[in-house]
Amino acid sequence: MKILVTGSGGREHALCWKLSQSKIVEEVICAPGNGGIKDVARCVNVDAADIDGQLELAKKEGVGLVVVGPEVPLVAGLADKLEDAGIPVFGPSAKAAQLEGSKSYSKEFMERHNIPTAKFSSHTDIDEALEELEKRAGACVVKADGLAAGKGVILCDTKEEARAAVKSILSENSFGSAGARVVIEDFLKGEEASILAICDGTDFITLIAAQDHKAAFEGDTGPNTGGMGAYAPAPVVTPRLREKIIETVIKRTVEGMAKDGNPFKGVLYAGLMIDGDEINVLEYNVRFGDPECQPLLSLMKNDLAEVLLAAADNRLKDVNIEWKDGAALCVVLVAGGYPSDYKKGEKISGLDKAGSIENVVVFHAGTTEKDGDIVTSGGRVLGVTGLGDTLAKAAENAYKACDEISWNGMRLRRDIGHRAL
Repeated sequence: MKILVTGSGGREHALCWKLSQSKIVEEVICAPGNGGIKDVARCVNVDAADIDGQLELAKKEGVGLVVVGPEVPLVAGLADKLEDAGIPVFGPSAKAAQLEGSKSYSKEFMERHNIPTAKFSSHTDIDEALEELEKRAGACVVKADGLAAGKGVILCDTKEEARAAVKSILSENSFGSAGARVVIEDFLKGEEASILAICDGTDFITLIAAQDHKAAFEGDTGPNTGGMGAYAPAPVVTPRLREKIIETVIKRTVEGMAKDGNPFKGVLYAGLMIDGDEINVLEYNVRFGDPECQPLLSLMKNDLAEVLLAAADNRLKDVNIEWKDGAALCVVLVAGGYPSDYKKGEKISGLDKAGSIENVVVFHAGTTEKDGDIVTSGGRVLGVTGLGDTLAKAAENAYKACDEISWNGMRLRRDIGHRAL
């Protein structure tokens, strides 16, 4: 069969790379794709957010499954339109995608279904939000309610910082319509980790734990980004803690969504804060994390197409996922200036040499082809993923490949995986 993957980032390259290895897949199509995806899939220039265009492409190509990569088309209802047209789709409905599309919805959902999370309040009125801040002592977190490409979360150490964040979101429109509502919540301490589960509306399979690095600079400092690197498995999630997360977070979420009339089909991503035995959900995503997807799929033994098709067909209970031994670590190479302003169109050197290194896969995120060269076209440009018997070896392989790659202004963190290493 043919499979259509919607999107153009590193996550979508990893999905296309893995799906292209499937024995049941005749062809992988990616819309719109990027400069690296073209090596493992046929790219068609239809924007991921073009719901009607994606639907027409799926119909025209006669695909047996659509895998929706990013969150924006899911929140906009692409999965609903595909299902209405009788096209199998891996991804949640628009109502289920509210878990990521609205932070106030997800917080209220967690409160309703007894899923551990930080105390919160949500506001559309700036005076009401500022009044709430006056009741709080110490640090807090201020979030834009809607989708903000992973950048709508502001960690505030002082009331002054919190006031500035609230004003920036509600008054200065810094996140556009995503900031029409603001969520203020308690600041949680601990170590972050992510647990992803593939769901079919009733049953689910939990993947191995991963850890992402959101901060722009080494030592987990600087502004939030879409992700500067990730690795799996994450040792902070012990076997005992994993069972607790499955019972109190994943199971309650899947059951709660079904109870609310919005059964969840797709990838449920729980971003967690872990402090000893205490766990709290920081956020939900409704798709594979990027860059967590890259190490996770690199370690998965299964035929991914078979797994995702089983989820789309509501028959996950018959599926078992197996994993390679060892670890995988992804280092994200970004454009200078990211996550603020950055240049595009810089020629990338060393890709062939980096890609030829054993136990390394170079996933493209923000690249395009121009006059026969691969050039930068986004803030996060490449996800260099190394595998190894140990996390240290995986990191060594990844950074060895990173050192072969260059472009004007390239930047990376040299401490991905530091908490485990």
